[in-house]
Amino acid sequence: MKKHTIPAVIFAGGKSSRMGKDKALLPFGNETTLAVYQYHRLASLFETVYLSTKEEKFIFEAPLIKDRYETYSPLVGIVTAFETLGTDALFILSVDAPFVDADIIHILITSWNGEDAVIARNFGEVQPLCGLYSQTILPLAKQEMEKGNHKLKMLLDEAKTRYIDFEEEKAFLNLNHPHEYEEAKKIISS
Repeated sequence: MKKHTIPAVIFAGGKSSRMGKDKALLPFGNETTLAVYQYHRLASLFETVYLSTKEEKFIFEAPLIKDRYETYSPLVGIVTAFETLGTDALFILSVDAPFVDADIIHILITSWNGEDAVIARNFGEVQPLCGLYSQTILPLAKQEMEKGNHKLKMLLDEAKTRYIDFEEEKAFLNLNHPHEYEEAKKIISS
């Protein structure tokens, strides 16, 4: 399959408060960290891949997009990514979603038809950090940020958003808690 030309941005700048330690830096699969695992995986699918973060914390070479705003939120990451890259669209995936596969990514990207966002929804649950965002969402995102509304769900409700429905048992497993991380390590090693 040909690589996607829009950039991919791995969101790895969260506080990881539920995990108790920075999940982007946890070992995963055969890689030293979850961030390395996701970066290598997406680099096989996209021409360019970036890591969105608050700070330089990675022990491998990868292009970084450092948040320009103090608040910890994915909304800040989206605004910063568009301001930094100046691209028409980008694909966003959370560092803690290592099972979103190439088929899901391809479906999301090829479903884009001028909407502000094309977002995965799994068993009816919106996955705002798995989807394509168009730069047309930037003015609304900045407006929401200025109001202090940092919930991506609110942004997506106001934007022209297309949801693509999936029914995948493990693809959208997010590694927010230690037990989810342990479960994911078992899946990846089996």
